[in-house]
Amino acid sequence: MIKKLSIVIPAYNEAATIHLILDKIKDVQLDNEIEKEILIINDCSKDDTKGAIQNYISNNNELNIQYFEHSINKGKGAALHTGIKNASGEYLVIQDADLEYDPAEYNGLLKPVLLGFADVVYGSRFMGSHPHRILFFWHSIGNGFLTFLSNICTNLNLTDMETCYKLFRTDIIQNISLNENRFGFEPEVTAKISRIPKIRIYEIGISYYGRTYEEGKKIGWKDGFRAIYCILKYGLFKAK
Repeated sequence: MIKKLSIVIPAYNEAATIHLILDKIKDVQLDNEIEKEILIINDCSKDDTKGAIQNYISNNNELNIQYFEHSINKGKGAALHTGIKNASGEYLVIQDADLEYDPAEYNGLLKPVLLGFADVVYGSRFMGSHPHRILFFWHSIGNGFLTFLSNICTNLNLTDMETCYKLFRTDIIQNISLNENRFGFEPEVTAKISRIPKIRIYEIGISYYGRTYEEGKKIGWKDGFRAIYCILKYGLFKAK
């Protein structure tokens, strides 16, 4: 039985859009009357992300929003660590603060869990008939390569290891030691999840409304090389 879903949102310089994604989360009605807990982690933004969040909280008292902030910029992975540690729902899902992923798809991610099949669910941008914005060719090649390399090291058959939408049983993810403070979080958590005995991992197709760099996209080619390093470190060599 799931009573609460924790939604973990790392935020860095998202003052212009954070209210829009929170509106989308507010509008979602979760199946089985599951309540929502929203945890926002401001990773020392340089813009007025803090003010935008505090204004939203004051105007939406009916929402269960918990706000955390880092005094220095630590990276997306570190923000996720803070959110995961403080989550109180039976399951938690990762949500970026931009508008690339649609919270209306939470029920799809929850479906394998509610049916009693899954402990972990990944939302894949590369399967199903959902809409996807057409953007960067080399990014898609890079994502495919990183997923392929990760699968070799973990013996999983994922189609999208780098996806933001990852839903975890909270007690499982809270008991994993996570080290990567930036974009290495994705391959590290995938490798460590894959080693848990009898873990049940599912994947479901999701839509993807990608951003250009002018619109605020942050991940770059250096993060790709770090991902390769993390895949080998935590997957092939099984570092703790």
